[in-house]
Amino acid sequence: MAEDKKKVILDEIEDTVRTIGVLTSGGDAPGMNAAIRAVVRVALSKGLKVRGIRRGFHGLLREEIIDLSARDVSDTIQRGGTILQTARCQEMRTEEGQQKAAAICKKYGIDGLIVIGGDGSFAGAQKLANLGVRTVGIPGTIDLDIACTDYTIGFDTAVNTAMEAIDKIRDTSTSHERCSIIEVMGRDAGYLALWCGIANGAERILMPEEHDYNEEELIKDILLNKKRGKKNYIIINAEGIGDSLNMAKRIEEATGIETRASIIGHMQRGGSPTCKDRVYASTMGAMAVELLCDGKTNRVIGYRGGKFVDYDINEALSMKKEISAYQYEIAKTLAL
Repeated sequence: MAEDKKKVILDEIEDTVRTIGVLTSGGDAPGMNAAIRAVVRVALSKGLKVRGIRRGFHGLLREEIIDLSARDVSDTIQRGGTILQTARCQEMRTEEGQQKAAAICKKYGIDGLIVIGGDGSFAGAQKLANLGVRTVGIPGTIDLDIACTDYTIGFDTAVNTAMEAIDKIRDTSTSHERCSIIEVMGRDAGYLALWCGIANGAERILMPEEHDYNEEELIKDILLNKKRGKKNYIIINAEGIGDSLNMAKRIEEATGIETRASIIGHMQRGGSPTCKDRVYASTMGAMAVELLCDGKTNRVIGYRGGKFVDYDINEALSMKKEISAYQYEIAKTLAL
């Protein structure tokens, strides 16, 4: 009888999260620090230990693991980037790398791991969950390309950064009566381009999802708008389309209109996060700790229909996300 009671107690201890690890993986995004801060302070408030893992899964495999206190995350919520730094890790794609990562988590007593990143980071979390490490993913990417959520950490800041830059370019484009091509980030997804196109009143939006891009038609439209008396022509070009500099040369040669290309680049990743990114990231960080404390694992947090929700990682990774055809049609109509 005493042995049975001892076994129950041991099982309960085994099922209790006592140390949470947190890492950021993939591309950095403004608001990641807010999520880290929330993870640390909510976990500590529950009497748990928190270990920060530097440089994502790459750092985990190299045991770059530190203890985090409440003071360690002070004065970080307003900072862009990630205080834990980030990196991509090919080794984590291998079975050997995954088993090594799980063993290191066990070695450092990490029985709950919070992964802040995109789909690739969640795939790593999924593998660790299959090896017995409790995991929760938080969507952190400026590309807004995670299917299970309407919000990802960093998108709001990135799109506002790009919008403000494009406003400034339009000012000088109008003064010189130019055509301007502004290239925003988005290798495989055009959400930044679409939102900027609508917010900045662009005449044309080029995205990886757009399959009917025709440069001849674009040139005709530029000339038509010139005849109508427009002082500028703004093209928002997603990174996935690219070739902005050469495109500008071709347009100028075909139209005789001075055309300039501006590549906003990595400035979209940096900067102090917006209020939305700070609040939503903090909420997701707190929720991730709660899920682990409730015994949940292999989960991804999302924001759908105005609510914070969580999904099984397998379900989340199987979802497909598409650009809103309705918003794209609105953008074209507003450009007339």
